[in-house]
Amino acid sequence: VRGIYEPLGLSDVEEIIYQGGTMLGSSRTNPFKNEADLNAVLENIKSAGFDAIVACGGEDTLGVAAKLYSKHGVPTVGVPKTMDNDLNKTDFTFGFDTAAGVGMEALDRLRDTARSHRRVMVLEVMGRHAGWVAAYVGLAGGADWVTLPEEPLDVDAMCAHLQAVRARGKKYGLIVASEGTELPALDPNAEKVVDAFGHVQLGDRNVGEFLADAIQEKTGWETRSAVVGHVHRGGSPTLFDRVLGMRVGVKAAELVQNKEFGKMAALVGTEVQGVDIVEATATLKTVPPAFLELLKTTRK
Repeated sequence: VRGIYEPLGLSDVEEIIYQGGTMLGSSRTNPFKNEADLNAVLENIKSAGFDAIVACGGEDTLGVAAKLYSKHGVPTVGVPKTMDNDLNKTDFTFGFDTAAGVGMEALDRLRDTARSHRRVMVLEVMGRHAGWVAAYVGLAGGADWVTLPEEPLDVDAMCAHLQAVRARGKKYGLIVASEGTELPALDPNAEKVVDAFGHVQLGDRNVGEFLADAIQEKTGWETRSAVVGHVHRGGSPTLFDRVLGMRVGVKAAELVQNKEFGKMAALVGTEVQGVDIVEATATLKTVPPAFLELLKTTRK
């Protein structure tokens, strides 16, 4: 929008594979929100003489890239980078494995204190519309229950399960809750703060705290909550994310070189392919019913 860009050489980028976050910086700017910003973007792309725009991000960033390509003919290629793992047409997005690993480590640490104090611990993790982070953290960390945006919250069933867990002799409980879990007690008409893409800020919903209070009230089992929050988004990337990031980056460069625009570099099975960026951003990839059944099967 502001027409600010900086040429990058090999020495500027050779060490980014080890770094968390993003060396390019990030914003919540949506150029399609008003016509003046959109016109500025189109003019700046033209005046800079760019061969292509390689957009690196999640549903919002790549959604903008898809519109620039489909509606305005801007030569665009997408790279799927989001901790939410909610982009379609790719099995995984880089950033997800690192973020889920941070959540798993947090759950492992909470298990120690839960066991020591013989209480229930609720861990709230990120995940607005898709519960991939919560699902993987809960599965890998042996949670007794996982709440997700993809299915209705049944507090009574969760508490009954915890009671059964306690009755068979387990001294503690672990709950993983996605921040996007729908809570029936929250007022749907309450005033909400939204960003430029219309997303409600979820930090004030206090999902983990709500569940902890409900569990303690219904079961009498002492319960505490903790929130991973933005800790998900930092730290050294995992091996999987480093390799995936490198692979989709190379594929994106190939797509630009071959003038295959309107594509997103995607991991499909074991191969990295170019897929349609409009299709990839048309709908979110949410946790499917089969995975939800897996979570139910593994409840202890």
